[in-house]
Amino acid sequence: MISSRGRYALRIMADMAEHDGGEPVSIREIADRQDISAKYMEQIVSALVHAGLVNSVRGAQGGYHLAMKPDEITAGMILRATEGDLAPSQCLSPGSAGCAFAGSCPSRNVFSKLYGAINGVIDGITLSEMIRGSEGEA
Repeated sequence: MISSRGRYALRIMADMAEHDGGEPVSIREIADRQDISAKYMEQIVSALVHAGLVNSVRGAQGGYHLAMKPDEITAGMILRATEGDLAPSQCLSPGSAGCAFAGSCPSRNVFSKLYGAINGVIDGITLSEMIRGSEGEA
């Protein structure tokens, strides 16, 4: 299940893309528009900066802006930056020690296909598409 951190990260990134007028956007502006605690948002944005998806600008007119164009950022990049790997089973997580039953586990194939489907969907949706998809929703 995607946590509030991942859901908020998607909203924050969409907000930055929608309100990109060439100037950095402040945490307070985004927090107010998205009804997210500024303190919690700072933690999320920090992870997005660390992942190279967002740049910070210091100073009185500082704030944050996307590090790439919205059509170069995928939902998968955002979710992995805030949630980590989205494997449905630990045995599929990169770097995992694996399982003694990996070669004969009947459920591994199910989880592997699910993992592939999850990655296919989230890596196939760009930030630009997310914004266009939400324009007509109430």
